Amino acid sequence: MKVYYAILFILSILTTGIYAGIWRKRFSVFLTLIFAFIPIINLGYYIFAASKTLQESIIGIKISYLGIYVHVFIMYAIFNLCNLNLRKSIRIILLSVSSFFFLCALSIGSLPIFYKDISAELIGEQLIVHKSYGFLHTLYYLQMFIYMMITFAATFYAFRKKNDVSRHNLRYMVACESIPVITFFLGRLLHLKVDLMPLSYVLSETVLIMISRRIVLYDVTETVIETIAFNGKTGFVSLDDSFHYLGSNKIAKEIFPELSELKVDDSILANPGLNQDLITNVREYIINPKKNTFFKEFKDQIFQIDISKLNDGRVNRGYILYMQDDTKDQKYIGLLNQYNDNLRDEVNKKTEHIIEMHNNLILSMATMVESRDNSTGGHVKRTSKVVEILITEIQKDKSDNSLKLSADFCHNIIKAAPMHDLGKIAVDDAILRKPGKFTDEEFEIMKTHAAEGARIVHEILKGTDDMAFHKLAENVAHYHHERWDGSGYPEGLKGEEIPLEARIMAVADVYDALVSKRVYKDAMSFEKADAIMMESFGKHFDKQLEKYYIAARPKMEEYYSKQ
Repeated sequence: MKVYYAILFILSILTTGIYAGIWRKRFSVFLTLIFAFIPIINLGYYIFAASKTLQESIIGIKISYLGIYVHVFIMYAIFNLCNLNLRKSIRIILLSVSSFFFLCALSIGSLPIFYKDISAELIGEQLIVHKSYGFLHTLYYLQMFIYMMITFAATFYAFRKKNDVSRHNLRYMVACESIPVITFFLGRLLHLKVDLMPLSYVLSETVLIMISRRIVLYDVTETVIETIAFNGKTGFVSLDDSFHYLGSNKIAKEIFPELSELKVDDSILANPGLNQDLITNVREYIINPKKNTFFKEFKDQIFQIDISKLNDGRVNRGYILYMQDDTKDQKYIGLLNQYNDNLRDEVNKKTEHIIEMHNNLILSMATMVESRDNSTGGHVKRTSKVVEILITEIQKDKSDNSLKLSADFCHNIIKAAPMHDLGKIAVDDAILRKPGKFTDEEFEIMKTHAAEGARIVHEILKGTDDMAFHKLAENVAHYHHERWDGSGYPEGLKGEEIPLEARIMAVADVYDALVSKRVYKDAMSFEKADAIMMESFGKHFDKQLEKYYIAARPKMEEYYSKQ
């Protein structure tokens, strides 16, 4: 019998040694405690079997009752394996109950609470121990049964509800819990000469080793990290939240040679090179977590470096930087960007060419229309210049009550100005080329050029993507003969009902008509034209354009003097 217990004690030590060889940091602490306790428990059984006195046997019995803790540790391990959160308070309660029963076991031979009585007689070389159990020992049986029921319930729940738990491991863990309990009761029912509990513990250790080897595979996150670190293609550096160096691997030290000079807990802030390369980017990441990636060139390689928090549970304890060779992707991106840049340049050139052709076409159409009109030679060119001069003065005004014009608006109105009289193409030559003033009927026909011009501009530009220019050019053609006081045409719009672009065009259109020679009149002097213009602000023209006209007048007069 003594040999039986000695063999089981040695086997328990060997299985614990095997577990120590495969141990990983992520193994449950309860698994480790099971392997630590079982050899001690089996030692207790051996002491009991080899004892020659009652006191020696009692010592062995007390040590063997450390098995009380093994049952609760197995239960905790199963909860971990099932990804079930057993509250800390409940764990403490269950551990306290187990400790209570172990303390009761320690009273054996002293108090009749766990064992009512214990005695021994030496028959030959074997000590025969006689025991009678107390009420608390019956409760101890009940406790073991309850632990087993809790374990079965947790396992059943995991089988039904937890898809992320290995069914193989669950079966092994149930077997691991069941073997000691079943053998405990079986040994007492059959009254065997040897106790089966030491054997059950060794069998449980064997099952746990099988589970432990598979646990590594199911922890995907840790397995991937270890695989990446082992293959030597990924570097990493870890820092605490005060930028003290915690560690790095070989790849990281090759990319950042300064790391080789650091000792653990050295401040990286004291190293100018690392401070520039690493800490600057980490600080940007702290301010804006979206800036979690930067690149580092090393020899002929380009490494992508990703920054993330170094968490201890839910607490941020620092930062970790992962370095992955991204050379192929970066070269591909570089080639793609170069191709896109070249393509964009080509598209821009083609677009500019198309826009230039488009603008020239519009200007040619305007010039062609103007060539039919004997009275307005050069009108298109001159009014476009006056609009440009007025816009320049408006842009110079930075006062609080200035007109706030966008750059696009200014560009578009200068480009649209030549289109304001395109509607005249629909007016009969007899009227358009008449060498004198129009009759009332002829003037009514002439006035139709505004609405017709808007229609023509709409047709010309309806395929363009620039809707802002499209709308502005239509307004210039349609409403440039409207008057501030509502007496204009074709709609009789009043005040700010008239689009701003048409109000500006009206100033240029009338000024050119006054200072230019027509077949029915001579060119008016600048002084006389200015008097008419000034009198018209607030009636014909928008009053707020007056100051810009005054500011632009010297340049306008200079321009017309050279015509």
